[in-house]
Amino acid sequence: MKYIRTFNESTNTSEIEAICKKYNIKNYIINEDDSIDVDGNVDLSHEKLKVLPLKFRKVSGNFDCGYNQLTSLEGGPQSIGGNFHCNYSKLTSLESAPKRVGGDFECGSNKLTTLEGAPQSVGGDFECNDNNLTSLEGAPQSVGGILWCDFNNLKNIDYLPKTYKKLNINENPISKILDLFTKLDEYGLISNREDKDLIMDFIDREMIQQDILLVNRLVEFLDDIGKPKSREELIELLKNNYTIR
Repeated sequence: MKYIRTFNESTNTSEIEAICKKYNIKNYIINEDDSIDVDGNVDLSHEKLKVLPLKFRKVSGNFDCGYNQLTSLEGGPQSIGGNFHCNYSKLTSLESAPKRVGGDFECGSNKLTTLEGAPQSVGGDFECNDNNLTSLEGAPQSVGGILWCDFNNLKNIDYLPKTYKKLNINENPISKILDLFTKLDEYGLISNREDKDLIMDFIDREMIQQDILLVNRLVEFLDDIGKPKSREELIELLKNNYTIR
């Protein structure tokens, strides 16, 4: 199915059709602003793209623009029914990312230093592994599946989504602290309710401020939950990752 408007027809219509044909995009509608809605999937992966070739509005299925050379998601769809993949590229920002994603959202292996612009609702997993993130600020408020954020430079877990199923935050400076009071499941994930509640208690005590660790607060927290560590032990463990106060 393809609908092309005829009233005041844009001179871009033939160009848009040609691009859709080139990338095997079918079942689309061209909107008045020259964006397109697609009933189905869009696969633009492995195309050596530096920019998205079209302006998308809605895609009912999956949208894959991963494994390219994109530095921006400008032109990307604002609504995705399935999965959205923009991993393995050169993105420095998630501006213009979809607002809501029905399935998974994957932005791993880019050059991201912030999650600002990320969708605020993700029905499946949210994956931002292997970037340069120092904070989860901008992360979705709701993640229906697993939050994957290992291999970054996260020193705190402020801005954690309000809801998520499981958490993978390995290979970050904060991981050394979380390992003191959480237990990973067989897949290396934080998944049980007790540990997720402890994480919220940890955040509420505000013991990490930027890269500064208020170590006495951590000592008190660990004592309170029955997993004591001495101040000296904690300083030795964490001195290479935090400024200790």
